[in-house]
Amino acid sequence: MNAPRASHAPMVQFPVVDDCLQVGGLPLTRLAQQIGRTPFYAYDRRVIAERVALLRHHLPAEIQLHYAIKANPMPALVGYMGGLVDGLDVASAGELKIALASAMTPENISFAGPGKTRDELSEAIRAGITINLESENEMQTISQLARALGRRPRVAVRVNPDFELKTSGMKMGGGPKQFGVDAEQVPALLSRLGALALDFQGFHIFSGSQNLSVEAIIETHRKTFDLAMALAAYAPVPVRLLNIGGGFGIPYFPGERPLDLAPIGEHLAQALPRVRARLPEAAIVLELGRYLVGEAGIYVCRVIDRKISRGQVFLITDGGLHQHLAASGNFGQVIRKNYPVLVGNRVNGRPREVASVVGPLCTPLDVLADKMELARAEIGDLIVVLQSGAYGLTASPTAFLSHPPPAEVLV
Repeated sequence: MNAPRASHAPMVQFPVVDDCLQVGGLPLTRLAQQIGRTPFYAYDRRVIAERVALLRHHLPAEIQLHYAIKANPMPALVGYMGGLVDGLDVASAGELKIALASAMTPENISFAGPGKTRDELSEAIRAGITINLESENEMQTISQLARALGRRPRVAVRVNPDFELKTSGMKMGGGPKQFGVDAEQVPALLSRLGALALDFQGFHIFSGSQNLSVEAIIETHRKTFDLAMALAAYAPVPVRLLNIGGGFGIPYFPGERPLDLAPIGEHLAQALPRVRARLPEAAIVLELGRYLVGEAGIYVCRVIDRKISRGQVFLITDGGLHQHLAASGNFGQVIRKNYPVLVGNRVNGRPREVASVVGPLCTPLDVLADKMELARAEIGDLIVVLQSGAYGLTASPTAFLSHPPPAEVLV
């Protein structure tokens, strides 16, 4: 007997009324009318606020939450997020401008990423934000620029640990990496840093992303604290900042289930007294992107044709991989798996059918849903890709085939 097929985790963040998805308190059909065109991305403030509140409930009160803008840099969303979290993290000068335009103070903005240009570093120094050092060369460049600008920039050392976040969707630490300074090289770097006119803040230790394993996250937090306390012995001044990264995942694919925050919060609460005894001045930061906004967003496109090819139903839409590369399976997937997709104006509708949702591009890679069970859709119906609040539009090749960009709204 064949085992039952795995299903998507229940997606309950958006209510359904009269079989129509509700986003931002509006029926999807009305929201589409107000926007005036498809495709579009919509991000729901309520869902974002509830996610932040959930984290605050489960995590120790002294843990600070930072939002990694790379997950979704929409200015209105970043501005809204700036009023909910304790800090913002950027990865380019463009993201820095968005962060500085929000209500967040520069002292609570940090800049990470390999290959920062001299112009970007100069902007960061002038802005007074914390720069996460990725290499010896970058440290020396910052020192030179700081002397020329007459500034003493805030810096932290991004550490490439000698461990990884197991079962991560994307590993950012452990082994040879372009990110950060290898842990074994950090003591020597700190000794040289102490002789420079740099305001040392602490460490940024980011091991991986998109993780749904409680055990793996807890183990990484333990190893991160141990590493930070060991490296602190070499610091030129007491550590004032410890960014322990993020890595919290959300369920995208059949068989995945939401992350259980309770045991993670309990472990952090148990670990903090020991950390506080060794690093009494350090603010402990949890840096999250996808986990804060991923489930709050949807991508919506319209069925413009319906066809049957050799017995297979194809719903051809005005959206596709050029606007949502991740949902097409071409953003890191080895074996393509379906995002949660539904017919937004016929969520539970009958009859049901197995259909593939494809876009208008001239490539067989342009697939948003491959042979999924959906309500029978007709031309004009709205297809919704859930879990689309992170790494959606800005992670997609929007110039491909020169289609117009989708709209984005915060509702």
